[in-house]
Amino acid sequence: MTGNLRLGFHAPATSREISDLVAEAAHAKIPLEVRGRGSKYEVGRWIQSSSVVSTEHLVGISLYEPGELVLSAAAGTPLDDIRNILAEHSQQLAFEPIDLGPALGTHPGQSSIGGVFATNLSGSRRIQVGAARDHLLGVACINGWGEPFKSGGRVMKNVTGYDLCKAMAGSWGTLAVVTEVTMKVLPVAAETRTLLCLGLPDQTAVDVMTLCLGTPFEVSGTVHLQAPLAAKLSDPDVARGGAAVTAIRVENFPAAARYRVGRLKDRLAAYSPAVELDNARSRAFWEEIRTLRMFAGSDRPLWRISTIPSRAAKLVSIVARTLDIRVSYDWSGGLIWLETPPTSDAGTVEIRRAIAEFGGHATLIRAERATRASVEVFQPLDPPLASLTARLKAAFDPAGILNPGRMYPGV
Repeated sequence: MTGNLRLGFHAPATSREISDLVAEAAHAKIPLEVRGRGSKYEVGRWIQSSSVVSTEHLVGISLYEPGELVLSAAAGTPLDDIRNILAEHSQQLAFEPIDLGPALGTHPGQSSIGGVFATNLSGSRRIQVGAARDHLLGVACINGWGEPFKSGGRVMKNVTGYDLCKAMAGSWGTLAVVTEVTMKVLPVAAETRTLLCLGLPDQTAVDVMTLCLGTPFEVSGTVHLQAPLAAKLSDPDVARGGAAVTAIRVENFPAAARYRVGRLKDRLAAYSPAVELDNARSRAFWEEIRTLRMFAGSDRPLWRISTIPSRAAKLVSIVARTLDIRVSYDWSGGLIWLETPPTSDAGTVEIRRAIAEFGGHATLIRAERATRASVEVFQPLDPPLASLTARLKAAFDPAGILNPGRMYPGV
């Protein structure tokens, strides 16, 4: 590969070839842009590199034991391939991985399974089952010197010393190239039912979602869409209502799901008459939430904000004083998806100010390249955490060649 590394796109067919390529780049001090299948290429700070290493040709499921609820796959394996084989056995990735494709102007289903864990993007069921990193049992990776290493195993308790699986999840390819992942899978519920409350103000919707999560009825999803976003979904009771929509999901055996939805409907009667979606309509609705259909076809910057649910509506109201925004609340307000007008800084000043007041983290998911190069895309780190992050980067990637600066300058 010597002499060919400085320019071009490299998609080796084996982890050994990736190891050799990374080792060569490290010795030559050549920055590498690390990618899976490129579905999140337009997220993060712009990487100044003319050489790309992709895992898209590392594909295939090497282990699947439905009875043990465990699956291993090469990092470049398409997420949809894994979801399809799991569906054949009525199983799923329970953390409901978010698909950024529609929001970024591409088709859904383009993610790689390695990219899912590298970005730790988790969907609505996170409030019940945890984040993507909580389902990652083991990883095989290549560090910044081109050295392969493994962490974890096939069971959750197989962790000694540092849990490197947790370090890889959410690192966006800045620490190592992930080549294989082993994950926990779970059964699909037999029945899904959803209650819709129409026209609730943001704060009331947060109160309703929090109320439902506090019941013993095992709510597995809560989301509130402001009216302009609800209008972009396909269910007629959602899209044609002309109002904000608050959705509460219950998953269980059919009789249990229907009983629990009935009890929840009684609890919500004081807030709004609830529309009930049956199993088929519920699954279609939550799939559109998972693929962010409400943000498709827009050129407005898109932010992902995590905060304390009780502060979510207040945080949004502060930003709304100066910006024309469109907002979706997930995790009862713990996760906010927020569109801003296409200004030069994508509303960064207003959002960072609100975060400083109410607490949380904000990541700019969608914006023009020039904007991403000029603002802090990921939440700025306080000094102790910044120091720890820099030390972690130095330990895994001493030459600083893997996705340099994608998350933070110099990291």
